[in-house]
Amino acid sequence: MATALVRALGDLRQPRIMVLILIPPLAAFAVWGALVWTYAGDWARWVSDWVAGASWLAWVGSLGLSWVFIWASTIVAVALLLPVMLITALVVTELVAMPVIVPWVGKRHFPRLEPRRGGTVAGSLANAAAAIAVFVVLWLITLPLWLTGIGALLAPLLLAAHFNQRMFRYDALAEHATAAEYASIVARARGRFFGLGVLLGALYWVPFVNLAVPVLGALAFTHLCLGELAQLRDRIEDRGLRIED
Repeated sequence: MATALVRALGDLRQPRIMVLILIPPLAAFAVWGALVWTYAGDWARWVSDWVAGASWLAWVGSLGLSWVFIWASTIVAVALLLPVMLITALVVTELVAMPVIVPWVGKRHFPRLEPRRGGTVAGSLANAAAAIAVFVVLWLITLPLWLTGIGALLAPLLLAAHFNQRMFRYDALAEHATAAEYASIVARARGRFFGLGVLLGALYWVPFVNLAVPVLGALAFTHLCLGELAQLRDRIEDRGLRIED
């Protein structure tokens, strides 16, 4: 897990990878910046209408505590914007970076690993759709935790960890692993996948470094997944067996 992250950090210096680094965050900022700019007025009107129609908020305002609502609404706005930006960045990474990263890492670091192409485009789309759906549902369920202080730190970290590993593991193995090998690796390395997701999730809180995290995550999970696949095949070959499709 840590080895995969260290190797991924080393790969960031390669010219081909450096070109990819800024594409996901710039795409996310462009898409959602445009949407925020376009619909900021609608958001403000919705908030003011809600304030005007909520009697309990009028009572809070009469106590001189209207700042509580402003603080809470700002946190909710940020909590809603962050996940959609993360989803956009990772989807762009899947579409643009992974087709470059997986064969590049395979040839550079795992040249003897035979591609068995057990993944499909349909499987990749289904995996991404399931990962996004679970992430969105869990994010909405945990929104109240954003108002608790520590929850605003832990909830996004753990959810981002789960989302990262769900998004990247399929495409990282699609070209090299069979369907049976993929299932075996996911079952055996689930804890390592989540642990790497936590490490990457923590980097999202580091200014400027977070811009490189989507591509860094793609690299790290590709290293981890292909490393797990190489170990699995070595063990199987030692026993004179093979995991069939």
